[in-house]
Amino acid sequence: MKYAKRMLALALISLPILAVAQMASSIRIVSQVPFPFLVGNKHVPAGQYTVEPATEGGRILAIRSVGAKVGLFTPAMPTLAKKASGSYALVFHKYGDTAFLTGIKLAGDRTTYQIPESRAEAELRAQNVSATEQILLASAK
Repeated sequence: MKYAKRMLALALISLPILAVAQMASSIRIVSQVPFPFLVGNKHVPAGQYTVEPATEGGRILAIRSVGAKVGLFTPAMPTLAKKASGSYALVFHKYGDTAFLTGIKLAGDRTTYQIPESRAEAELRAQNVSATEQILLASAK
């Protein structure tokens, strides 16, 4: 009987924690990426990707593609833009044929998630290779 009471108490205590975790992961965006790209040091193929916060506060993002069989986590730094984004979007830096995922924008929100620059991107930038910024629209799911 003591054991059952403890389990009930533990379950009741953990419910609010689970609710907060569920709310933090409710922002999920989906985008079709027509080119291969890098997330940190991980090469990923073109395909449909789902991006969502993996932790409360969005400091870790989960990036998944069922079709490409990709699932990874990447650190992200939430920052505030001067004005709210008009749409959900994935932001890439492209150096020739090489693309790096560098940020996520949320529609109607000033918060953007900046993905840290990878070593490969820093090397390209150090070689003065010109980069272009490409923004792919996404949708909320």
